[in-house]
This record gives sequence, structure tokens and C-alpha cells, in this order.
Amino acid sequence: MKLLIVVSLLAAVAGTGLCFAAAFFVLAPAKNHQLPGWLALVVLIAPLAATTYASVFVYRHTARRRALQAAATALLALLLTLAALVLGSILMGRPTPEIFPVSAPNVKAS
Repeated sequence: MKLLIVVSLLAAVAGTGLCFAAAFFVLAPAKNHQLPGWLALVVLIAPLAATTYASVFVYRHTARRRALQAAATALLALLLTLAALVLGSILMGRPTPEIFPVSAPNVKAS
């Protein structure tokens, strides 16, 4: 059970880090140009590769219930990766402008 958790965490960290690094180096230079759709999908290969490697690693290094533990590792790694990507995009995102800006009330000094 410890192997499953540790490997899933490592796969999530590696997949998320590689995904952000690939997005920074691949997508950032092409902000002003038209980006092909397949290039944006290449960024998502890193988390899938890390999850696949983690699942195969757990499958090969467990004695019992190999398929179940490999599937649980894949599911946990993907959930942790998704959570990290969503949290990272929220924290690193630019603030959006307000649609209806709130103006300061007119207060008369007396």
C-alpha cells in the first residue's frame, strides 16, 4: 500500500512538472502566432507517460493483486495530477477583469 501511494505521488509530481515545463517552453513562444492543435496536445503526453510508467512499475513490483494495484495507482496518479494542474492554473492565472466594475460611492465630507 505504501508503494502505491509513494509511486502515485511521484508520478503526479513528475507529470505535473513536465506538463507545466512543456507548456512554458512550447506554448509560451507561440502566444502571438497561430498554434497547431496537435502541439497543444503534446503537452498532455507527459502526465500520461508518468502515470503509465508508475502503473507498470507497481505492477512489476507487487506480488498479489497486481492488476488491481496497478489500476489504483493509475487512478490515484491521474486524480492527483488533475488536482495539481487545476490548482496550479488557478494560482498562476492572471486575474480577470470585472465585467461590471464597482465604483467608489460618492461620500460628501461635512
